[in-house]
Amino acid sequence: MADSTPAANGGSIDSLKGNAQAAYNQIASGPVAQNVKDQSAKTSAEFSNLANARQTPSQPAATGQPLTHYHSFFSELLSWNNPRASAIAYASVVSLIFVARYLDVVRYTFKLTWMALGITVLAEVAGKTILGNGLATQLRPRKYYTVPRETLDSLIGDVHELINFFVIESQRILFAENVPASAAAAIGAFLSYYLVKIVPYWGLALISATLLFFVPLIYTSNQELIDHHLQQASDVINSQTEQIRHVATKHTSQATEITKQYMGDYTNKAQQMLRGRSTSPEVSPKPAQAHLSDSDFPQAPKQDFKSAEGVNGDEELIAA
Repeated sequence: MADSTPAANGGSIDSLKGNAQAAYNQIASGPVAQNVKDQSAKTSAEFSNLANARQTPSQPAATGQPLTHYHSFFSELLSWNNPRASAIAYASVVSLIFVARYLDVVRYTFKLTWMALGITVLAEVAGKTILGNGLATQLRPRKYYTVPRETLDSLIGDVHELINFFVIESQRILFAENVPASAAAAIGAFLSYYLVKIVPYWGLALISATLLFFVPLIYTSNQELIDHHLQQASDVINSQTEQIRHVATKHTSQATEITKQYMGDYTNKAQQMLRGRSTSPEVSPKPAQAHLSDSDFPQAPKQDFKSAEGVNGDEELIAA
């Protein structure tokens, strides 16, 4: 009877292990677990595709300079060709914004630092006091970890490419290489100028990240409809522009003709005036009178008029 009891207990334990293993296998091979495995495999494949997309684009910038591989990376990320990877990236960005907003990261970093250092110091002192050998010394690795030069060079190269990505894109937007992108940036800056008065900076960052990720998704999901309306708007704008150009050309030609007519009239009048002036007799200017003196005039007679008449009468009688 005593021998049968341990055997029965052992059999019950073995049966329990078998049942647990069978349940685990059933759960692991069930539809839920299979769906999780499939989604994990698809997510890994999409992240691999996103990593492989880091290639230098074949089309250079307007200046002929080659672009960085981050242009292809962010283009692939924001195009939602890999939806799981794009969704995880958006969730990560939003989480970082909320962490920076609601968690005092610097304070918690200092707290974690002093707690870790305090534990290691206490363990080392307690080990040397009680056991004669510090616990931190026993946990110390035989060789401290160092960063390989290849890893550091690769990291520096990636940081350099990332910085150049932002520098090149800011210049392309500034000099309107892509007019829609420059217009969108201008509108965003204009709205941010007024929203910053009522919306905190973390709110602006959240709005910007949401627009940056979901505007391309909305466009790719409704590309045919959006392109149709954009084409209609472009046709209307082109027709109005052509009409305005035609009216402006017409008025310009009319103004040119009127100007030519007035210039011809004024030219004819000027020629007639010049011809009339050349045929008229020239009027010699009168010389200015010099200053006159008394010697320039004849002397006045000094004799009386009656005596002069008597002399003249005697002379006539003698002559007779």
